[in-house]
Amino acid sequence: MNLFYANGTISIAPAIALLEAGIEHDLTRIDFASAGQSQPEYLAINPKGRVPALVLKTGEVLTETGALLDYIAAKSTTAKLVPQAPETAAHMRSVMYYLASTMHVAHAHKMRGSRWADNEASFADMTAKVPETMAACAAYVESECLKGDYVCGAEFSIADAYLFIVCSWLSGDGVNLDDFPIITAFMNRMEERASVKTMRAKGML
Repeated sequence: MNLFYANGTISIAPAIALLEAGIEHDLTRIDFASAGQSQPEYLAINPKGRVPALVLKTGEVLTETGALLDYIAAKSTTAKLVPQAPETAAHMRSVMYYLASTMHVAHAHKMRGSRWADNEASFADMTAKVPETMAACAAYVESECLKGDYVCGAEFSIADAYLFIVCSWLSGDGVNLDDFPIITAFMNRMEERASVKTMRAKGML
C-alpha cells in the first residue's frame, strides 16, 4: 500500500500507525508549497485534494484520517491498536471524532479561511480567534480525552497517533503548553516512541 502525505499535516498520523502496526508500505509526499494537492495527477487519486490518501494493492483508494487509522488497526496481525472493551473503544473513537470535527477545524481557521468565507476581513477575524479556540480544545483534551499515559489509559491506540499530530500544532496556534501539563507529558511520551522518532528522522514532522 502507498500512503500519500504532506509534512506536518494530519496525514502523518496514519504514517505513525503503519509503523506501529508493522505493515509494509510506501510513502509518497505531496508538496503543499507547490500546490501538489491540486494537481490533476493527485486529484485523480483523491478528488478532495487533501491528504491522507491510502492506495491499496488492489488500486482502491481510502481517504479520511480516522478511516485509515481504523483500517490499519484492522489489518495489523501483531499490534493491538484498538481496545477490546467496547466502552474503551468507543471512548477512543469519540476522541478521534472530536479531533476531526472540532479541533482540526479550529486549527484550519488560521490559514484556510477561504473554506468558510470570501471576505478577506473574515479571514483575519478567524485567524485571530484561533489561539482562543485551540486553547479551549486543549482544555477539553486535558480534562476528558487522556485517561492515563494515553487516550485509553496505559496502552497505545490509533487515537494517540491522531492526538499527537493535532496537539503538535498547539504552540504554532498560540497556545501555551505550560498551561497543559497532561498534554505536555503525553507529547513527551509520544516523542520517545520509535514510530515518532522515525517520522522525525525522515523530516515528516
